[in-house]
Order: sequence, then structure tokens, then C-alpha cells
Amino acid sequence: MNRRRILALIGTAIASLLLTVTLPKLDPPVIAQSNTNLLVSAAASLKDALEEIKLLYQQSKPNVNINYNFGASGALQQQIEQGAPADIFVSAAKKQVDALEGKGLLLPGTRTILAKNRLVLIVPKNAVGINSFYNLRDASIKKIAIGEPRSVPAGQYGEQVLQQLKLLPQVKSKLVYANNVRQVLASVESGNADAGLVYATDAKISNKVKIVVASDEKYHSAIIYPLAVVKSSKNASAAKEFAQFLTGSQAKAVLQKYGFILP
Repeated sequence: MNRRRILALIGTAIASLLLTVTLPKLDPPVIAQSNTNLLVSAAASLKDALEEIKLLYQQSKPNVNINYNFGASGALQQQIEQGAPADIFVSAAKKQVDALEGKGLLLPGTRTILAKNRLVLIVPKNAVGINSFYNLRDASIKKIAIGEPRSVPAGQYGEQVLQQLKLLPQVKSKLVYANNVRQVLASVESGNADAGLVYATDAKISNKVKIVVASDEKYHSAIIYPLAVVKSSKNASAAKEFAQFLTGSQAKAVLQKYGFILP
């Protein structure tokens, strides 16, 4: 073996040795954080606001998947009582949250009030001659849409108003019951009902109805939206974080945009 070849082999060996000594150890590959799934059972009247709040939250928490189960508060309460999965419950009345709390189904210390609302009488946008609750007695009003009072808080509040105004006996035969407040809105929008009782926030999102009058708050129970983390949640820590976000400044701005009243 000639001298030049020997020197080349020695150079290669030295270079390999230097690489072994000087190269830093590579860090182990980063494993992507697994997603956390949250299921929020919420009153139907909150749908638009909560969908927007979800987008805001996931800008800073992309690994938290938030899914909603919207419906009548009473129906959602029953689902939780029967063991259906839910991480957070947001009701349109305190009655349902009181019931779950009384049965020990909510995580202690997590209950708070998200927002408040107003009850309004609505009619189709082109309707004329209706300017008060008392017009519901008129012959031209044949169907009045209202939430089922046993499960839909808006229906319960509406029935209270009709009772206080001594109108219930006169209009009871005209009442058409819906499974949630958004169904009431849809009935009036379509003209299937001549009038309806919904929240001010529901009327605000529709260009097919108009508000006749807002109910005086003395005629019904306070319209509040309590929320709490469900005790059986498998992601209680993440649920608490999202519940806290729901009562923070960003979420409050969205709620106000949709017409909700801050507590």
C-alpha cells in the first residue's frame, strides 16, 4: 500500500472520530399532544353565541375539541340524570341546575351564572295590528307557539306571563307546544304560528320576525343561564378551563353581541 493511500485512510478515520465526539445528541422526537374532547350540553337559545365562543377558544387551545349538545334544558337535565355523557351543563333556568346539584351530579364549586335574557312576544315580520300580549285573544291569532313548559324554560316563563296577565284561560286552546325555543322561532318564521314567545336573543338572529313587546320581568321568574361542570366528566380539568373561559372577557363580548345580558 503506497504512502498516499495510507495517509487518506488515516484522514478518514480521524474525521469519523471527530464527528463522533463533536456532534450533539439528537433530542427524542416530539410526540404531538393528544386531543381532549369536551361535550357541552347547553340550552338551544345559546347555540349561535356558543359556536362563536368555541372558535375563539380553539385559537389558543387547538388540542381541545368542543362538541355541543343543544336542546331544551329539561331534556338535557334528564339525559345527565340518566347517565348520558356531558362535561359541562348550561341551562336556561336555575331549576334544572338546582335539580342536578341536589342529586350530587355537579362538581362542587363550579356553578356560576353565564348570562341573563329577556322574554319577548314575536310575530311574522309582515304581521300588522298586534301591539301587546292582549292581542293574543284576537280572532286573527289562531296559533301561538310556546315551548313545552315542563322541559323548555322559555315555555315556563311564557306560561307564567300569560297567567299573570290573566290571559292563559282565554288563549290556552291556541297554544302550540315546541320541544325547544328555536322550534318556536322557526314556527313563527314559517308562518305556521301567528305569534310566539321566545327570548330576545332568538328574535335578534332572525330577519323574518319582529318583536311586538318585551315582557315585564315582574311577570316571570328571573331568566338566568347557570352553568356547571358535570361531576362524571372524564376531563374535569379541561372542562373547568373552558367553563372559566365562558365567563371571561372574550366570551362576554360575544354574548353581548348576541343580545344576552351579563350577570
